[in-house]
Amino acid sequence: MVSGLRNLVMRSLTNTEMPDLPLHTTAYDALFGDDEGRVCRDIPESACNAQPENVSAHLISLAATKAGDGLSDPKLILAWVLNALGAPAFLIGLLVPLREAGALVPQLFAAGAIRALPVRKWAWAISSLIQGLCVAAMGAVVLIFDGVMVGWIVVGLLAVFALSRSVASVAYKDVLGKTVSKAKRGTTTGTADSIAAMVVLAFGLALSFDILTRSVEVVSAALFIAGGCWMVAAAVFLTLKEEPGATEGGGNAFETAIGQLSLLREDRQLQRFIATRGLLIATGLAPPYLVTIVAQRGGTDLSQLGPFIVASGLASVVSSYFWGRLSDRSSRRVLIYAGLLGSLSMALALSVTFLAPTWVMAYAMAAVLFVLMIAYKGVRLGRSTHIVDMGSQETRAAYTALSNTIVGGLLMLAALFGALASLAGTWVVIAVFALMCAGAAIVASGLDEVQQA
Repeated sequence: MVSGLRNLVMRSLTNTEMPDLPLHTTAYDALFGDDEGRVCRDIPESACNAQPENVSAHLISLAATKAGDGLSDPKLILAWVLNALGAPAFLIGLLVPLREAGALVPQLFAAGAIRALPVRKWAWAISSLIQGLCVAAMGAVVLIFDGVMVGWIVVGLLAVFALSRSVASVAYKDVLGKTVSKAKRGTTTGTADSIAAMVVLAFGLALSFDILTRSVEVVSAALFIAGGCWMVAAAVFLTLKEEPGATEGGGNAFETAIGQLSLLREDRQLQRFIATRGLLIATGLAPPYLVTIVAQRGGTDLSQLGPFIVASGLASVVSSYFWGRLSDRSSRRVLIYAGLLGSLSMALALSVTFLAPTWVMAYAMAAVLFVLMIAYKGVRLGRSTHIVDMGSQETRAAYTALSNTIVGGLLMLAALFGALASLAGTWVVIAVFALMCAGAAIVASGLDEVQQA
């Protein structure tokens, strides 16, 4: 990014007659530079010519949806507001599994229907619009209802949100593979992640320093804004110049899903990728256990969550662009490094658990969370770029749906970690997560360098 900006400045100083560049072209050159930006791989020629406009559309759409994700985070935002309104604990406990597994498990069946669409940006845009309406409706619901009623309504809306998200996830990776060249996809998604993280970080800082009060009204406003983010993203995404793609393999959802299972038997690289990703779910499951450790040591005040929100947002800001650029060079190495960093963060968490005094526990564990969330961002960007680049236009949607469905099934078993924590202690779960991340790094070392293919 820095070299691209430097090139733009030098051209402006040395060529005063240079015509004004469109904003999307300026942004594109800033991200990739003149020479790198002109190279296209694995996309049609017409899509290559439209890359500056398409990259800008992806940046805006992704940044908006990721900002919406942060402002409606079920682990923090939704859980807090339902707790404040007196919703039952079992409903609050459904939020994260429902959001994650509900967005992944249906994808194997959604892929066939999406495959039947020559132009798939509409599937993503409509799904994004539905997600925005669901989140905005949550903003209204928390102002009107309380107790069991608000819990059930929010959970119901989250279920619809998750199903829409499953369609969007399959469609997005396919559209990304058709509209953005290989070696630019990780940078595009990483930059969008960084932009969104700045918004979420600002919100976390405002809550931490009491610039915004931790009230239901403020959370409701955040949910309305988050819903608007998805609606804006839907409109912008439709401006993509997407070429019609192959539709073979579309049709009956169940038959298509069963047929795609053969890919798992035949493709050893897909098996290894799914195993890597399955082990790396530890980076996403661990944060609530870090919060639990702090609470067990006396940090039960809700204000203790402030450092965690800031640590999570700051990790996204400082690491997303780096991970995205590295993913374009070697998503395999990103997954290895993220696994090792995740294992290191779990080891640090164990050290803090047994050695840190109570008065610094919250801040020490927030520092651990900062390292863990850097690893988590690497996992997300590395796996997303790897699955897009390892697949072709014929297999990309099926690969995405198959891997997401299997990992979604694993996430549905996440309650077993909670049972283990109750029986043996939270620190035992953290130790298991450390081993999972280390194992993921070992398995990922056998992945192909798909960016070099």
